[in-house]
Amino acid sequence: MDRPDPTATASPLFDEVTGALEALSEVLREEDDFRILLRHVCLQVRHAVPGVDEASVTLVTGDVPHTATATSSVIGELDGDQYRIGDGPCLEAMRSGKIVRTTVTDALERWPEFARGAREAGFGSFLAAPLVADAEFSGAVNCYGRQDDGFEEVEGRLLELYTAAVEAILRVYHRYLRARDTAEHLRMALTSRAVIDQAKGMLMAIRQVEADDAFALLVEQSQRENTKLREVAERFVERVVSGHVPPR
Repeated sequence: MDRPDPTATASPLFDEVTGALEALSEVLREEDDFRILLRHVCLQVRHAVPGVDEASVTLVTGDVPHTATATSSVIGELDGDQYRIGDGPCLEAMRSGKIVRTTVTDALERWPEFARGAREAGFGSFLAAPLVADAEFSGAVNCYGRQDDGFEEVEGRLLELYTAAVEAILRVYHRYLRARDTAEHLRMALTSRAVIDQAKGMLMAIRQVEADDAFALLVEQSQRENTKLREVAERFVERVVSGHVPPR
């Protein structure tokens, strides 16, 4: 990919970022798979930032970083080298909260083991940006280029702009997932309540007992079988409807 002329207007480059973000937003409207969304982040950053040949996304679970997705297996291995030695452009970006731009020559002095592996794989430039969506989600977007002269400052700004927008998109995505989970829990709770009430009513009619006693019978069976109360209620209702529990 041709490198941008730093003296030229950055408008066309920012248009590329805008286009990439629009494409990512379209994916968000159609997909609810987090892995697919992150995969598109990698693909789009290659399109939006000149000089990026391969990319990956690092996520941190607890204090342990891992590569959530990468455009090639080689990149996943190079990310893994950084995690293993505990340092590298990716981890530096995460720790500092700033964009990291470096060449393989400079990296040989700071992170020799990682840099040797990257050079053997044909990469000469590295660009990383911290990624912080919320308290539960942090990591970095990692870019690898085959050119030896590093990334320009304008390319770092483009990645920073893109990453900031991705963070906002991921925050929206997380809110959507939480809302979906809450709705599902409410639906399950309402369904459970309905079938338990139905089973309780049937027991009251069959056993000629009060509501509290019918509920206590269901709870006792649930504890005895170590089975959820809802499942006990569902099974009882099915037996009554099928005629396997004769009325008294």
